[in-house]
Amino acid sequence: MKKQPEITDKTRRIFIGVFCELYSQKPIEKISIQEIANKSGYNRSTFYQYFTDIYDLLDFVENDLLNYIKEGLADKELSTYTVQNALHCLEDKEHFSALQALLGDYGSIRFLEHLKREMTLDSLALNFPQNDPITPYLIEFHISTSLSLFRLWLQREKDLPPEEFFKLMDSLYTTGVTPYTKK
Repeated sequence: MKKQPEITDKTRRIFIGVFCELYSQKPIEKISIQEIANKSGYNRSTFYQYFTDIYDLLDFVENDLLNYIKEGLADKELSTYTVQNALHCLEDKEHFSALQALLGDYGSIRFLEHLKREMTLDSLALNFPQNDPITPYLIEFHISTSLSLFRLWLQREKDLPPEEFFKLMDSLYTTGVTPYTKK
């Protein structure tokens, strides 16, 4: 007898939610399958029906989030986007929780690098010079700074409303920090 897809998806999402909660609090090496299963209300054998191990679960979470970002950006009317747009499309709680875990203190450097690779010069709404040796540095600066600011905003529990935060990011890129300094 086959499981109902809704139940299967719900169970998988429960495991993912618990994993993201734990991964926000401690390194992956300190998370056990037993702990995930217990907090999820299932046993270890149920976990293994969905994932081979913790790292398989991590891969699933990373790939699911990256695919969600790509889909969200594909729905945009513009053919280009900014890093801010990519991060802004993560408004639903489930994906936001995954992003918070992956960008948190114990998050995945591999995920950050994968996310950066997804944001190519061709897709970014930036007018950096093509085939210039400094362009990779400009792209790295732009993407890394955006991700660091976003990470700080998450750590500060979104102390600014989203519109204000993204407006601040845009302002920092266009005018720098000078307008915010005391004269």
